[in-house]
Amino acid sequence: MQSIFEVKQWRRTERQRLLALREAVPDALRLERNAAVTALLEHGFPLLRQMTVGFCWPYKGEFDARFLIHALRPHGARAALPEVVARDTPLVFREWWPGVAMTPRVFDLPVPDDTSVVLPHALLIPPVGFDSRGYRLGYGGGYFDRTLAARPVQPLKIGVAFEISRIPTIRPQPHDVPMDFIVTEAGILAVDRKGLLPVDADECAQRAQAIVTERLVR
Repeated sequence: MQSIFEVKQWRRTERQRLLALREAVPDALRLERNAAVTALLEHGFPLLRQMTVGFCWPYKGEFDARFLIHALRPHGARAALPEVVARDTPLVFREWWPGVAMTPRVFDLPVPDDTSVVLPHALLIPPVGFDSRGYRLGYGGGYFDRTLAARPVQPLKIGVAFEISRIPTIRPQPHDVPMDFIVTEAGILAVDRKGLLPVDADECAQRAQAIVTERLVR
């Protein structure tokens, strides 16, 4: 069994490798893959249209959720961006809409200026890497893991990635939280006890609704 130090070292190296691969993708191909992921999210998760959806401003070649958010808002969806309030604390989500005033903060990513703090019903979480059990390799700060651990009712957790980011395992640790779904340009993957299960849009919509209903009932 590897020590925590060895896992951290391996993750650091793997993170650098995956980021280099992702950032090397030509812009035209990235846009094509991005459009495919967006279409799958639109068709597989119609319940997002009535939700508050947390998303991330695109960073280092990751999935750009803004296209999806623009498609969801006319149906009544609200959107929110994360804010790092302090080191080693959960993220805070501030409501976002097109044209809202924003200020660059941590990692030079924009955060809405003094808009309402909201609790998203669903989170679109972009991993650096994801594995065969639905765990995600992030940027190393642990912000999403702390945020999810602090939520008494879990949001719908959707990992949004590209196939280039798939790896056999992230070597998950006790603090790691698996996603409910992973969506790439190749399709929708439900995170099952046996691993990643490919599902079509109809089955995805049914599974997502069942997950949300079960968590609200608890």
